[in-house]
Amino acid sequence: MYENFAHVGGVLATRLRDLTTDLSALDGPGWWAVVVDYEGKVLCARFDEVRRAPLPAPATSWRGPDPAAWHSSLDQAAYERGVETIRRYIEQGEVYQANLCRVLSATLPGRPDATALAVRLAEGNPAPHAATVRVPGLTVVSASPELYLSREGDAVESRPIKGTGVTKDDLLDKDYAENVMIVDLVRNDLGRVAEVGTVSVPMLCEVEEHPGLVHLVSAVRARLAPGHGWGDLFAATFPPGSVTGAPKSSALRIIDELETAPRGPYCGAVGWVDGDRRRASLAVGIRTFWIAGDVIRFGTGAGITWGSDPRREWLETELKAARLIALASSAPSGEDRT
Repeated sequence: MYENFAHVGGVLATRLRDLTTDLSALDGPGWWAVVVDYEGKVLCARFDEVRRAPLPAPATSWRGPDPAAWHSSLDQAAYERGVETIRRYIEQGEVYQANLCRVLSATLPGRPDATALAVRLAEGNPAPHAATVRVPGLTVVSASPELYLSREGDAVESRPIKGTGVTKDDLLDKDYAENVMIVDLVRNDLGRVAEVGTVSVPMLCEVEEHPGLVHLVSAVRARLAPGHGWGDLFAATFPPGSVTGAPKSSALRIIDELETAPRGPYCGAVGWVDGDRRRASLAVGIRTFWIAGDVIRFGTGAGITWGSDPRREWLETELKAARLIALASSAPSGEDRT
């Protein structure tokens, strides 16, 4: 078992060399695992040994909290009041859309191996941007379906998700409108650091199937203008538009007013940067667990528009969390899911 490692994109990185909070380090050499909190706390971990390999075998089976032990930073009544507050802000013209999130937390029994949780998620909820990062002081296990930023040289792409249902038939006109709003926001964000005329939208409102639900996904591409590095790219685009709202500045203020717990890696960025090859893939930190000390946390949320129904939005947060929380909770007596 490795004390410190990252597994992302089918690559296993070991032999941790150093840690930094400086995003400009990503413009230099080396392979980096990256975790950036929604609140902007940066952790970049450079590893010396990087190879294609499966997840390491866990030392023990996963033993998570009791399913009833999870506590939400916002209960249903508080969440629904938050939805109504956002609708009033929309009525007043202060914002068009804002993401309202809550954080679930529980105390872990003993010191389970988070690699076993990663294996369980890989089997029970495979995700295109799954990642596990374990470094001193923090463990992140993500089953994210959403691409925040990929990079090939100076070419960058973001694939925002907006719109969630059990099936395609559950998606509403509100979901499509919300997706288009966020695409416009992402276009504007990337346009701040892109060569003039290179921002494009090659995919708009495509339906993607994921375990237990469907999402509406779009793609925005651009080419970085000369002289812009990772610090500039994050300054222009972070936090991701799909988990904030539009206009972003107003949405951020409203989120700060209504949410009662820091989001941490949830709604931040989790992934890798290869400075030698100028390649990268960073996911939006949704469907993401993080562990510090003996506490495990998981975030869930929904995008609120004028057409939002408070109870339906609460149920959307439940839908997004249900499968993952079940996988991370303790197995019924006599059952071992790992």
